[in-house]
Amino acid sequence: MNTEKTTDTSEHLNFLEEIVEADLASGKYKSILTRFPPEPNGYLHIGHASSICLNFDLGLKFGGATNLRFDDTNPVTEDTEYVDSIIADVRWLGFDPAQILYTSDYFPQLYEWAKVLIGKGKAYVDFSSAEEIAAMKGTPTEPGKESPYRNTPPEENLALFEKMKSGEFPDGHCVLRAKIDMASPNMIMRDPLLYRIKHAHHHRTGDTWSIYPMYDWAHGQSDSIEHITHSICTLEFAPHRELYDWCIEQLGIFPSRQYEFARRNLSYAVTSKRKLKLLVEEGHVSGWDDPRMPTISGYRRRGYTPESIREFCRRIGIGKRENVADMSVLEFCIREDLNKRALRRFAVLRPLKVVITNYPEGQEEWLPTENNPEDPDAGVRNLPFSRELYIEQDDFMENPPPKYFRLSPGGMVRLKSAFIIQCDEVIKDDSGNIAELHCRYIPESRSGQDTSGLKVKGVIHWLSAAHSKTAEVRLYDRLFQLEDPTEEKDVVKALNPHSLETIPEARIEPALADIEPGRHFQFTRLGYFCVDPDSKSEKPVFNRTVTLKDTWAKEMKHG
Repeated sequence: MNTEKTTDTSEHLNFLEEIVEADLASGKYKSILTRFPPEPNGYLHIGHASSICLNFDLGLKFGGATNLRFDDTNPVTEDTEYVDSIIADVRWLGFDPAQILYTSDYFPQLYEWAKVLIGKGKAYVDFSSAEEIAAMKGTPTEPGKESPYRNTPPEENLALFEKMKSGEFPDGHCVLRAKIDMASPNMIMRDPLLYRIKHAHHHRTGDTWSIYPMYDWAHGQSDSIEHITHSICTLEFAPHRELYDWCIEQLGIFPSRQYEFARRNLSYAVTSKRKLKLLVEEGHVSGWDDPRMPTISGYRRRGYTPESIREFCRRIGIGKRENVADMSVLEFCIREDLNKRALRRFAVLRPLKVVITNYPEGQEEWLPTENNPEDPDAGVRNLPFSRELYIEQDDFMENPPPKYFRLSPGGMVRLKSAFIIQCDEVIKDDSGNIAELHCRYIPESRSGQDTSGLKVKGVIHWLSAAHSKTAEVRLYDRLFQLEDPTEEKDVVKALNPHSLETIPEARIEPALADIEPGRHFQFTRLGYFCVDPDSKSEKPVFNRTVTLKDTWAKEMKHG
């Protein structure tokens, strides 16, 4: 990915770009620094991709930089597996963080700053239960009630806070709260929690700490430590901005600023890590990187490219109102990308044997076919043609309807890059199922050298039976059958029962037999596919990334 500074900002700017441009023009900042601050409690999903692109693109566009900072303040839910996956996802998308940082690096400083607040009489230790604290908060129309511990002297609070840190109290025994305004119209400002007790092993700090900062305490101060100029959050954090500013002001530290943008949800997808984790833990999917999952690792395994996801994020843009992006836009982006780069190959998913009765036994010839008509430099490859072939079962119909242009009894069809054939006889097994077709080929109809004068409307793909290889093909579709899966309280009920079909005995051309995982191809007439990590040279495995056309709406309409 090009990481050079872009100085031309004459194109239409989104509202965040306008803010940054104005801040730089006014001299408020000489350069900008943004950050992407994920919690390492799950794998990143497509919603995170939008935030990643927003933060890193701002840095690139205006000559600044972006940190990747892990908000690792809850040891109960975090794991190094998630940390590693997030780093891999950010880099796969094409971005290099200026620094990889952790909120846990700042625990000592956050603790000292908490003591500063306590010393100023701006924070206190509260022994009220969670239920009591919630009741004391009041309502949006009624002021809250002060805690009986609110006026404990600073010296006593400092001693109690030290005991919290040293592990003398059990989980939930008390908390540290900011002392602000129990009558504030902003409920967030009614003495919010700053620290809670958790006797839990942290994936980086081990058992050093018994207290952990709340998000509202860790977030702004971590931004300030790093000198983040533009701290970009989603809209649900807008009410928290007042507390963000209050904490920085009380401490007199670098004044990072918070800005909010609206989430971009995706149709036929869930972007809740909690719900996605449930699908993994209950075995509804094979893992976080299941190609049906709306996770970045899932899309990567399915065959999506970083370019297609970045283009999707660019197309849906950002705004101040929440919106739902249509899944078809994401699918369009990957089709557009792979159409330019993916090599064309032949594969037959459900083979039907064709015997060319007038082709000599034991003879074969190699016929040229293009690798990618969209890329003149892609060249050609040669396909073996022989007496026995495979075609798709769907490309033959014994009793075809009007305007059916594929193969039928007595009918003709062109084999792509090969010859015209005519079906003479349908051979069935003892159960009446079609076993094979006997056809004749027209020798003078060879593609590129056709002198037969015959005109046929149908063109189908094929494979030489003797030369083809066996492969497993996994046909992935949308994981959810509802446009808004959250309509179901139980997200499992919204799952699409047809989201995966495995074809264990598909046939592929020889050029596909030993390909490294991650390679992309267009299977002619079938869709875009990539090689799965499960693939072995003796048994290749291909995942369908997306069909050639958007057929979802039609399929759902007709069941």
